Amino acid sequence: MATTDPFGARPARRLDSLDASRADLYGGPSVLLPPKHLMASSDNNTAMEIENARHHLDEEVSSEDGSPQFASSPVSRPAVSTTDEFALAFDIDGVLIRGGKPIPEAVDALKYINGENPYGIKVPYIFVTNGGGKTEEERCIDLSKQLDLDVSTGQFICGHTPMREMAEKYNTVLVVGGEGEKCRVVAEGYGFKDVVTPGDIIKTRHDTTPFRKLTDEEFENSRVRDFSHSNIEAIFVFADSRDWAGDQQIILDCLMSKNGWLGTRSETMDEGPPVFFSHNDVVWSTSHEHSRIGMGALRASLEAVYKAISGKDLSTIAFGKPQLGTYHFATRLLQQWRKDNHGINKPPRTVYFVGDTPDSDIRGTNEFDKISEANWYSLLVKTGVYQDGTIPRFPPKKTCNNVLDAVKFAVEREISNKDEPVDVGLDSVALRN
Repeated sequence: MATTDPFGARPARRLDSLDASRADLYGGPSVLLPPKHLMASSDNNTAMEIENARHHLDEEVSSEDGSPQFASSPVSRPAVSTTDEFALAFDIDGVLIRGGKPIPEAVDALKYINGENPYGIKVPYIFVTNGGGKTEEERCIDLSKQLDLDVSTGQFICGHTPMREMAEKYNTVLVVGGEGEKCRVVAEGYGFKDVVTPGDIIKTRHDTTPFRKLTDEEFENSRVRDFSHSNIEAIFVFADSRDWAGDQQIILDCLMSKNGWLGTRSETMDEGPPVFFSHNDVVWSTSHEHSRIGMGALRASLEAVYKAISGKDLSTIAFGKPQLGTYHFATRLLQQWRKDNHGINKPPRTVYFVGDTPDSDIRGTNEFDKISEANWYSLLVKTGVYQDGTIPRFPPKKTCNNVLDAVKFAVEREISNKDEPVDVGLDSVALRN
């Protein structure tokens, strides 16, 4: 059935190197400078040069007594400058992380775009994942530990992050999915005033789900409520359900109620509150050798069960990729991140999106590229959902072995500043400029 996109119609809000004589003095290789057309104007070149000099001095002072020790052939590196012409956006699971552990090339890929490359370029980037179930702060802490770098909430979007924009619209909401009370904490952090969980409903009336009993911890955290005084105005599936049967039963009770009043039954069975899913990925990449089913599968199951009971189609709303609203949100986030952290107050000419799922990452990037002022360029990696040798239903502009290959391709394409063929596993076609 057709999916409504609540955000799709919204417009997007839109060093110099060290002195060359140093290299000549020690006989080092030629320094390759980034092209000027890629560089942001900077007022802190002097500070960067001082920091560069300090770094070189620290490398040279290596003996125990602190006396300088000079290498016979030191390597001269270009000073790092931040490009204002392009940026990167990364999916996480299957691209950077798999089964909770970093994919081998992920750490090097991020070092590469943070300046450890032959061109002295630092590339602004953000993370756009359909995953969720935790606050953005907690996800960033986890990712920082996994990738051994600092990740800020200012460059991070979960599948449910855009839902914060709906906190003013609904008062009492049912929030489903995730571990323990984490999704309640997320929703309350977004500003939702009255958050109900399945645990609250089960604790209030234990026969709601005959085959699910609350654990001691769930029972302690859940809240007994008088549902005769408040109705469920909207349902939000923030993260993957840990109990499909119980959660679907509770969602169906709300959907078939009269305007979200639990315990009632609509005669037409179509007076219930709207249902929002934080994403629609049917499968996702884990440590298992085969992809595992995700929230999109729960959504399909809920729609099928609802029709089997009511005889009617259920209209649900999905956020996350490939929904265009998520890309509009990502555009605003990227623009703010570039401005606040890199002093770049203009949109990038090109955004390279690195993903592993053709049906969400690639499809969404390609579709957003058609309406975006910037050129959104899809890069598909072979380390996640996509299986090498298959023909994706939504072909990328370039297929790479892993995320390190992807970022190298993006940087080198910008450095060369000329057209490259599109790699879709089929015939090559020419890129637009």
